Amino acid sequence: MNATVRRIDQLTNILAPLAVGQIMTFGSPVIGCGFIAGWNLISMCVEYFLLWKVYQKTPALAIKSCQKEDDQELKQLNIKAFTRVFPKSDGVIDANSKNYEKPTEDVQLMSEKSVVTTETSEKSLCSEKITEPFRTFRDGWVAYYNQSVFLAGMGLAFLYMTVLGFDCITTGYAYTQGLSGSVLSILMGASAISGIMGTVAFTWLRKKFGLIRTGFISGIAQLSSLILCVVSVFMPGSPLDLTVSPFQDIGTRYLEGEPLPTLSPGGVSQEFLSTSLQNLLNNSSSTTTEPDDFIPLTSVSLLFAGVIAARIGLWSFDLTVTQLLQENVIESERGIINGVQNSMNYLLDLLHFIMVILGPNPEAFGLLVLISVSFVAMGHVMYFRFAYKNLGVQLFTCSTSDRKKQWQVISNMEILPFKRSIKGFFSIWTSSS
Repeated sequence: MNATVRRIDQLTNILAPLAVGQIMTFGSPVIGCGFIAGWNLISMCVEYFLLWKVYQKTPALAIKSCQKEDDQELKQLNIKAFTRVFPKSDGVIDANSKNYEKPTEDVQLMSEKSVVTTETSEKSLCSEKITEPFRTFRDGWVAYYNQSVFLAGMGLAFLYMTVLGFDCITTGYAYTQGLSGSVLSILMGASAISGIMGTVAFTWLRKKFGLIRTGFISGIAQLSSLILCVVSVFMPGSPLDLTVSPFQDIGTRYLEGEPLPTLSPGGVSQEFLSTSLQNLLNNSSSTTTEPDDFIPLTSVSLLFAGVIAARIGLWSFDLTVTQLLQENVIESERGIINGVQNSMNYLLDLLHFIMVILGPNPEAFGLLVLISVSFVAMGHVMYFRFAYKNLGVQLFTCSTSDRKKQWQVISNMEILPFKRSIKGFFSIWTSSS
């Protein structure tokens, strides 16, 4: 089911850019924005309708899991409070007894105690409401840390600390390297196709090698593909230059206050015309004298080849960790654990944006690639530790032999009664003969 939903997700990643690109090409950007807005509204209605259908078909969703336990606890507390105020000796009032003031005194004491307890309970409720988010945060992290799949979840979170994906950062770098929008759309479609291949590979690997081995194999496939990205940093066309300050352009343009050419009251200034003419002459001379002056595409080609190939291992690994979280976490704690897991994913995603802020120029993108690959490697090392803890040396052995042995045992169990019946028949036949 997870693989099927992920395939649908990847198919939408293929179809959505194609549809919006055609609408904006043959129509206008305004029509494209209107199409996106209308599509979001329609999909929101469909989403709420489907959620309502799921809620109607699953009556257990309307009942809180802890509601019955809370009701029982409240009943027990009420019984204990009643027995404390009215013990058995004083609980039944004899009509012949003359001591009628004792129950009234007990009722007065009970009312006074109830006033004090309500005031203290209100104060405690206020303090609990203030500290509730912090306690929830602490309890969630403690529960997440105590899970057996903690290292696997952390390994998946570390994969979000990367610039090697088809997001705005990698797209902006591609534009600086001379790639057009049409080429980028083709590359995005190819990455979605490789993601679909990753979902297919996940189902096949899990059937053949098991779930934990599938994550280990997917990690090896992703890291081996990212080697192309590391090589691309040092290939011709790579703008890697660590001597260039990341904030050089910002400092010269904004901090130093470089004056911009202004218009004179009568029209265009002579300074603006002279600078524009010089730029035109320089461009014309460069195009006539050096026609072969262009940015080599070797580096950017290897970079995107590694990113697209790594999608197979990435989505297979993502499905593996998702399946492990679903199978190994108690049902009552799945919401808490998934919430902490998503918060970790978004935290590492935020850190990768902060990393780009610290190195925004194209000359520092190669360093960002190296840092991203190191974080991905650390994530897979965490998963390897989890897998080795669970399987040991069997992690490196193929499970087909084990399955053959199991199949032989099952077949022997099925054939054994048949053999016994044949032996019994021949023994009866020989004895009769």
